[in-house]
Amino acid sequence: MSFEELRDLEEFYHMLHPRPVAVVITRCPNGRVNAMPASWVTPVSDEPPVVGVAIGSQAYTQECLECCGEATLNIPGPEHADLVYALGTVSGRDVDKVREFGLRLVGGRRVSVPAWQDAIGVIEGRVRQVVGVGEVKFFLLDVVAAYARRGLMGRWGWDTSRTSPLMHGWGRAFYLVGRRVFAKKR
Repeated sequence: MSFEELRDLEEFYHMLHPRPVAVVITRCPNGRVNAMPASWVTPVSDEPPVVGVAIGSQAYTQECLECCGEATLNIPGPEHADLVYALGTVSGRDVDKVREFGLRLVGGRRVSVPAWQDAIGVIEGRVRQVVGVGEVKFFLLDVVAAYARRGLMGRWGWDTSRTSPLMHGWGRAFYLVGRRVFAKKR
């Protein structure tokens, strides 16, 4: 097998896509709620439960997250591709995204930030630490609550016969999780 080197090393991350996308909901300095899709989200630790999310330095969400210190990471389902893409095309500095896109919100269970009622899953978190890396800040969030729509998750994660978390490829390209394959026991 032969390998071809990437023409632009800065696009190495395309090799790590598609990635699950989350709609990051925060409360901003002006009191308004903001929503931004992010696919650079990853579990960091089980004990304690910590999740990380990289937010670009130009994103209004970074300012909001630094201000309120809490967020909900809302997992969209397959039917939300158009909405998730649209949320990423405008800034919360200029647009009240909740009103503009008709996001239905419910109160957070353990944080003051609301959750997206139509998500298939929600992770609630509080900022533990912020690490500046290049053009992003990597927010480490202590997970204080996590919940999924009834019947959509099981022992092995999402029941992909019933749903799929939305996966972001690049630009307008989204993917769904395919069939589940189990490795042979040793």
